[in-house]
Amino acid sequence: MFCPFVHEMKNKSETTPALAIHGGAGTILRSELTQERAAYYEEALSIALKAGKRVLTNGGNALDAVVEAVRVLEDSPMFNAGRGAVLTHEGGHELDASLMDGAMGRAGAVAGVSRIANPVLLAKEVLEHSEHVLLCGSGAENFADQRGFTFVDRDYFFEPYRFRQWQEALVLDRVQLDHTSEKKFGTVGAVARDASGNLAAATSTGGMTNKRYGRVGDTPVVGAGTFADDWVAVSCTGHGEFFLRNVVAHEVAARVRLAGVDVETASHDVVMKVLKAQGGEGGLISIGKEGPPIMVFNTPGMYRGWWIEGELEQVAILGD
Repeated sequence: MFCPFVHEMKNKSETTPALAIHGGAGTILRSELTQERAAYYEEALSIALKAGKRVLTNGGNALDAVVEAVRVLEDSPMFNAGRGAVLTHEGGHELDASLMDGAMGRAGAVAGVSRIANPVLLAKEVLEHSEHVLLCGSGAENFADQRGFTFVDRDYFFEPYRFRQWQEALVLDRVQLDHTSEKKFGTVGAVARDASGNLAAATSTGGMTNKRYGRVGDTPVVGAGTFADDWVAVSCTGHGEFFLRNVVAHEVAARVRLAGVDVETASHDVVMKVLKAQGGEGGLISIGKEGPPIMVFNTPGMYRGWWIEGELEQVAILGD
């Protein structure tokens, strides 16, 4: 499913700064999306979009823009990342995040952290101040401590509706993707192009409600949930196992770089053909070295927002 704005903006300058964000995709029920509820989500998306845009319009780089946008989304209890993270089987939280700087080919990621308010900031710290790419669990938190991060108490992540989701999942003895009445894949992310034409992507998640055994999805895995190079930046949201098996973010980039396919076609074909044929649900946002941001999803909706210099910011939830 394409956003119609993509086709309306083909004549925009190919080097203008641009930004797109997402707050998860899934079966977002129109019958339950009241005007008031939609307004809450739209406001949260708008705040994050403006935060990333502010970095770009002030001459900042793409990496800082995606980090700032995702940080704001992590601070919102509306999305399954950071403060709004879902609970594990044991009643705790295991948060994941990753980011990639396309200009330098650098990446940083963390998985299974439970005391970090903004995992995306720790992922950036890994990128900038370690020789590694992916740190997990207590090791990631030891690194955070050494780098001067402030830890939060478990109560920071407590949200009543997340608690109710967890209780229902325990009774039913099943892993749930996010909402109980809506099958929503809880992830947030951002992609950006700065004034120099550099690209970056970042993604963050709280995982699955009632998940066990230290399960890790695609979000912190560079190439699966997040990827950026000189050609395209991609951030994914969906059923993580399918995105891992198909290395979705890198698959989009490879089609652009190696096959000469445009970003829109590559994004569409991976989500609507490759994933859909396997029963994989979700979507992604992407941006190339030229043209507007792309948002494609094979679910009824995806929380999303986009901006390109010279245009107004826009946000949307449902497929139409």
